[in-house]
Amino acid sequence: MIRSAIELFREHGYSGTGLREINAHSGVARGAIYHHFPGGKAELAEEVLVATGQMVKQGLAMLASSGDAVAMLDGFVAAWKQNLAATGYRAGCSVVAIVAESRRDAPQLARTAARVFASWNTVIAGVLARQGVKRAEARRLATLTVSSIEGGVILCRAAGEARALDEVGSALRSMYRAAIESVQGSRNPIAGPHAAKVPRRASRTQSNGTTMNPKTAKGGTR
Repeated sequence: MIRSAIELFREHGYSGTGLREINAHSGVARGAIYHHFPGGKAELAEEVLVATGQMVKQGLAMLASSGDAVAMLDGFVAAWKQNLAATGYRAGCSVVAIVAESRRDAPQLARTAARVFASWNTVIAGVLARQGVKRAEARRLATLTVSSIEGGVILCRAAGEARALDEVGSALRSMYRAAIESVQGSRNPIAGPHAAKVPRRASRTQSNGTTMNPKTAKGGTR
């Protein structure tokens, strides 16, 4: 039932999905939803939020396990592009679908959704912080990542193509690299392609081809 509700909420929204549709899609007996979810549609939607949140969090954690924030970002964007294409750009994020349409009838769902988004932010900020980005900046980039990708998904569904997510991914990638390179540069100010080379103290060569130490050059060979 939860899986069916996820798919239906993603495509038709919270308001556009009724218990009858969920029953039919899942193949369960009529009344089974109220048996498992006495609170009805709102309780089922809360379980959808928790399940979706956990799935995405686990996916992000797997992508972040390499310790490379840019690779994690690229994987996250690629997963969304693949997901959208597989549904013909008809289905988006079930968390967004629920929180956008349930505030009036079931305000508790917005609080659950906020915790879900926060858990994704924590994973993203964590891998950025491990690469040296300051925690406040890492949190800012994490929030920007989730909000930009969620917005990009909506634009992709409207346009029926992935261009918006490509542009979002490109912009975020530049921000990630700038934040990481800034930290690495501050740790090693002489590193990098534009760093000035430190000249070596060259020794002098006598006319006979032997090398003379600069410290003893004034007094000649001893």
